[in-house]
Amino acid sequence: MVAGAFFFSVMSLLVKLVGARIPGQEIVLVRGSVTLVITFAMLKRAGIRARGSREGFLVLRALLGFAALSCFYYSVINLPLADATLIQYTNPVWTALLAAWLLGERMGRREALLIAASLGGVVLIARPSFIFGSAAGRLDPAVVAIALIGALFSAAAYVTVRKLGQTEHALVIVFYFTLITVPAAIPGALMEPVWPTLTEWAILLAVGLTAQAGQVYLTKGLQMEPAGRATAVGYLQIVFAAGWGMIFFAEFPDGWSILGALIIVGSTLGLARHRAAVGAPAVGTAR
Repeated sequence: MVAGAFFFSVMSLLVKLVGARIPGQEIVLVRGSVTLVITFAMLKRAGIRARGSREGFLVLRALLGFAALSCFYYSVINLPLADATLIQYTNPVWTALLAAWLLGERMGRREALLIAASLGGVVLIARPSFIFGSAAGRLDPAVVAIALIGALFSAAAYVTVRKLGQTEHALVIVFYFTLITVPAAIPGALMEPVWPTLTEWAILLAVGLTAQAGQVYLTKGLQMEPAGRATAVGYLQIVFAAGWGMIFFAEFPDGWSILGALIIVGSTLGLARHRAAVGAPAVGTAR
């Protein structure tokens, strides 16, 4: 889980670095292409039928995942790295809400309070002017909204995976995600195309490789450790992201952001542990 958190944080760092010149949809396109090739090779090696048995749900999951990834990369490029990562980590909140609505999973008062606290943490980080007035934050509310929408799409994709997991192999689900992501990203990539330099090509390739490595280690960690404990270790990605932000972009959080981060981590971690204790499936943070 530590390795998975590390590789996902490096992926985010590389996206922010290359996103200074390369449009987000080009990054999504290259990342999807790299992981498509790797996943197809893994399917062939394992002798697994790539088509799957529930194509409609597989395509739906892929579209949700593409939307989530696009929003996340946009927020990484346009927000401080730690803040973008923190907002993405609210996706367990949305997962719990969607699971209660779509899957009929029971939600108690404690879960509702933890969800409200997590969203309150986001407000402290964003600090919109209509609430905080002169103490408003430096973040663009529109970009924060896109980041939150990305977390919501991540949650919707995860709920869909929960349904697909009953019949489909994990590699098939990932394969469909990459298969849909590549053509879906092409129109956006062609709107304002920028041809990468040799260094940027290397970074784009590394985005795909670190994303694949993060997914592999995250999956292994979730298989080997209880969900609550594994999820707790996964939050190291926020620590890594904060470190990269300070080192590479001189992004130092203020007191409000630190308080918001503590509230988000504490509440979503409490939510994950509570769901594990009552036997609900673990919330996910994979991308």
